[in-house]
Amino acid sequence: MTSFLISGIVCALGLSSSVTAVAYGDSVQKSATEKQFSQEFPEGYSFLKHIGGNGPYSERRSYGISRDPPDSCAVDQVIMIKRHGERYPLASTGESIETSLAKLYGAGVTEWKGDLAFLDEWKYYVSNKCWYEAETYSGPYAGLLDAYHHGATYRDRYGDLWNGDVTPFFSSGYSRVINTARKFGEGFFGYNYSTDAALNIISESETLGANSLTPVCYNDNDTDTCDNLPTTMPVFKVAAARLNAQNSGLKLNETDIYNLMTMASFELNNRAFSDWINVFTQDEWVAFGYLGDLSYYYCAGPGDKNMAAVGAVYVNATLSLLNEGPEKAGPLIFNFAHDTDITPIVAALGILIPSEDLPLDRIPFGNPYSIGDIVPMGGHLTIERLSCNATAMSEKGTYVRLVLNEAVVPFNKCQSGPGYSCSLDDYTSILKEELPDYLTTCKVPKSYPQYLDFWWNANTTTDLNYQQGPIGCQEGYTMS
Repeated sequence: MTSFLISGIVCALGLSSSVTAVAYGDSVQKSATEKQFSQEFPEGYSFLKHIGGNGPYSERRSYGISRDPPDSCAVDQVIMIKRHGERYPLASTGESIETSLAKLYGAGVTEWKGDLAFLDEWKYYVSNKCWYEAETYSGPYAGLLDAYHHGATYRDRYGDLWNGDVTPFFSSGYSRVINTARKFGEGFFGYNYSTDAALNIISESETLGANSLTPVCYNDNDTDTCDNLPTTMPVFKVAAARLNAQNSGLKLNETDIYNLMTMASFELNNRAFSDWINVFTQDEWVAFGYLGDLSYYYCAGPGDKNMAAVGAVYVNATLSLLNEGPEKAGPLIFNFAHDTDITPIVAALGILIPSEDLPLDRIPFGNPYSIGDIVPMGGHLTIERLSCNATAMSEKGTYVRLVLNEAVVPFNKCQSGPGYSCSLDDYTSILKEELPDYLTTCKVPKSYPQYLDFWWNANTTTDLNYQQGPIGCQEGYTMS
């Protein structure tokens, strides 16, 4: 068999000009010196994974399982809960940031040097205190852009499930959450948003009991660890000494470092670039991120003995939707709430829980409870119901798959279905046996709703699809 050089095929394949393609009959081979896969993983460290829940959305680091449905399966129902998009700091956080900035600028430094040399031109990104609490709308990481893009992406992925009927979707009653829901709706429904989507706003009032996207525990007796978490790390003292040494008169301490790092982690929500990020080392950012992990774990996650019961409200209700199926319950159930409403759900599902409580005096590397992967701004948990044909490994039937920030996370106790999914029967049986009871664990007053039913009693009017009037300064709870 004759071999010959084919430079045209090299160009067509996009191969480097230094690589020779050799044809043997109908096959084309690359030079044996070129690797098919790179052995480098330069993204082993990413700033976005070490800023807790403060900064821009990033997809979850996956286990290598395909995001697309297994070849034998089709998605027939989707249940999603999404955190609001990127925002400015809370007003209380802003106060701490402004205190440290005042200390910085009040030090009498006439010319900034070293890591802070950029301060001669830098300006704080919150020039109007009314922006505190609000979702951002400018820059490539803007919260409203995130929500719209997510809606458009899910239309591409799940658009075949929309049959043209008016589709209710659900938001908790907080301004930035509602705005996220609306932008997602515009992205998903496109030209049809104004007539064929129906936003339902569910109050965040504690009196709603279990009929809420934001249930609370009325038996709040597990806060000792949460109330006494560390707020600084030893490396923050090193950072303060470094910056103080570079600029005479500066007297920053560990708390200032934490506040300035918090400020930096929010800056990208509004701007394309933050000089502050490079002020601090990778080690310092790793420590900062772990403080966020601790906060969510002990205050709104599995480190609080009540949180799995809070998350069980949502998980129990989704079991009903999944078992009713798309014909009865509908194929698309989109929900929008807060980060601390999603972490209890993750706890209730029993996924990403460390083998032991997170230590307060060191960083346990390899910790599965990394908040940058669980609830970044715009973070979301999607439950897919799969209709699958029989394969050599699994029977024909209905299966369930969990997708967190666009990465498949297998259900711990059941992974025997296609694509490491779980049969709906097994998934239902396991959760019904293991889910804690919200009513008794959290001592829900009997005068409050005892179960979630707003999905089954949704409005199909479009009255709330758009903002009614201007958004107030630092507006929080709202039903408009």
